[in-house]
Amino acid sequence: MALRPMYSARMRNSSLLFTAWLAAAGVLLGAVSARADEGMWPMNNVPADRIAEKYGFKPDPAWLQNVQLSSARLAQGCSASFVSAHGLVMTNHHCAHACIEQLSQKGQDLIANGFYAPTEQAEKRCPELEVNQLVTITDVTETMRAALAGKSGPAFSEAKKAAQAKLEKACATSDRLRCDVVELYHGGRYNLYQYRRYQDVRLVFAPEMATAFFGGDPDNFNFPRYDLDVSFVRIYDNGKPAETAHYFPFSASGAKENELTFVSGHPGRTSRELTVAELLFERGERLPRRLLGLAELRGVLTEFGHRGAEQKRYSNNLLFGIENRLKALKGRFGALIETSFIPKKRQQEKALRARLAADKRPGFAQAYASIDKALAVNADILDLFDLLESGRAFDGELFSIARGLVRAADELQKPNEQRLREYTDSALPQLKLKLLSPAPIYDDFEIVRLTFGLTKLREILGADDSRVKAVLGKKSPETLAKELVKGSTLKNVALRKQLLDGGKAAVDASKDPLIALAKAVDAESRAVRKRYEDEVDSVLSRAHEMISTVRFETLGTSIYPDATFTLRLSYGAVRGWTERGQQVSPFTTMGGAFERHTGEDPFALPKSWLNAKSKLELSTPFNFVTTNDIIGGNSGSPVINKDAQIVGLIFDGNIQSLGGEYGFDERVNRAVAVHSSALLEALQKIYGAGRIADELRAPKK
Repeated sequence: MALRPMYSARMRNSSLLFTAWLAAAGVLLGAVSARADEGMWPMNNVPADRIAEKYGFKPDPAWLQNVQLSSARLAQGCSASFVSAHGLVMTNHHCAHACIEQLSQKGQDLIANGFYAPTEQAEKRCPELEVNQLVTITDVTETMRAALAGKSGPAFSEAKKAAQAKLEKACATSDRLRCDVVELYHGGRYNLYQYRRYQDVRLVFAPEMATAFFGGDPDNFNFPRYDLDVSFVRIYDNGKPAETAHYFPFSASGAKENELTFVSGHPGRTSRELTVAELLFERGERLPRRLLGLAELRGVLTEFGHRGAEQKRYSNNLLFGIENRLKALKGRFGALIETSFIPKKRQQEKALRARLAADKRPGFAQAYASIDKALAVNADILDLFDLLESGRAFDGELFSIARGLVRAADELQKPNEQRLREYTDSALPQLKLKLLSPAPIYDDFEIVRLTFGLTKLREILGADDSRVKAVLGKKSPETLAKELVKGSTLKNVALRKQLLDGGKAAVDASKDPLIALAKAVDAESRAVRKRYEDEVDSVLSRAHEMISTVRFETLGTSIYPDATFTLRLSYGAVRGWTERGQQVSPFTTMGGAFERHTGEDPFALPKSWLNAKSKLELSTPFNFVTTNDIIGGNSGSPVINKDAQIVGLIFDGNIQSLGGEYGFDERVNRAVAVHSSALLEALQKIYGAGRIADELRAPKK
């Protein structure tokens, strides 16, 4: 989500608050504090009794089923929800940003100017957007454990991959379905998630960037906020708007102070179950490298955007994402370097380590030692994995397409159970959507990105490294990047389809220079990936399975698993907080946005708002905060009341929530949302989008 931290004096204050959370969170083995609205709960393990005890409302199975089927996920990342019977889906502007940019063109900047389709016929298809609706959840723990029993290292990796692929293939009986085997509790449990897949997704409405991200960096991860961070898309089925029996109607009044609220969304990742050793690895190895890399790339993209209006237009989405990620990681790092954080985690871990050390079951006593060993390997291969397998050295859309085609040619020849995860039958529809996307690709942008990647390859591995020499030869990164991009024909979607359909013979016969590069580095990339899977991932999975077993023996499923970009439900209430002795109100108003308007970016409201001011009810609630437990990936999540009605739309968190990667403090952690009343007011009176407003207001049958 747009959870974008900034390490500053306010961040240091946040760290002190996080310390307070740690002091209060010394519950045995990480059990949830009874006082806190803590937890991102799987839909098949919602603590209904706990909610009833605190708020007087108990979600029953029918209510939960309706919420599950009314919720949605954008496969590329972010959450969403169905908000009408005719396939209308609500998410954030920043979640649909890529689609909006891809539909823009020279002289028609939809990011800057916004978009509204006054008729169904005017709705524009997003080139790469896929919407998923969770249909069923099946516990497959015993099946997975049987497949993995007695295995370790490479045998464990291969068995795990094969078992997952087999379950997913049996589940995904058509391209309309997507199935994922999901690890919960870091391997302690396995669930099979079946989704209904929608790939015909069309843009209906998006406001101007100036209001969707009003306040820009200065307001990021802060509150009060005044953002209309919303977009609407529509799913189509057989060329017609899909009829959706389950959806969230809009509340007539929206969220009220102290009202019980639920957030149904897809949080991406948390690290609340990681061991101390893993947290130290994050702090000392992974995060510093990622922060430096992102900061450098931000500089490159910023310079490119200054070359002209068009360059700024088509580089904006990537820059926005990089800045968002950079700030999020700064916040995460800030929590990790707080001086009392690791000692408190050690104390929490102490009892669990003692229990495992004394456990007589095979391997249990060595669980923590095996994690240490795996992390040592990870540190050794981290740069190589990042450069080659993650593709940092070959940044750009064209190389990504080239690698996808090269690997598809190899992987699709294999039995489904032996393929890389992203090339299994269950994953193929999304892969094809990406590889055959008609989204525009710009040569100058590709050259800049690839030049930067090749430069980092040489810088990190050294000019004398054999792999660097094999890629660059005697050419500079910029010279090679220009040759590769200018010489490639992969912008031609029809050609890509020929290569994909033609399989290995067609790919091997291709003379495209980027195809040749992808083939040349593939063996080395696969080798480092295999080492990671065999010596890092499999070891960590097995160790965490043992740790989870012991934890479950004490606490059962009264604890929630770390986020996995799967549907979770959190509960809370509309409530402000106290900061520096001052009470922070839970609401802002639309009138407040005009008071904050300066006419200068990033505090410049668009003309549509200025022209409509006299028509608006300025006391309308605009943004608000709740105590719901959220994290990145929750962007676009609906905020609903006990009647399963929309009262808001999640788009951010406050600065105190930055420690949410590692824990939760109900006193100060807040989710930030757009109020449903502001959404309706803006659609009707600012944008003249009565068609959408009427659809949202329509009574549910």
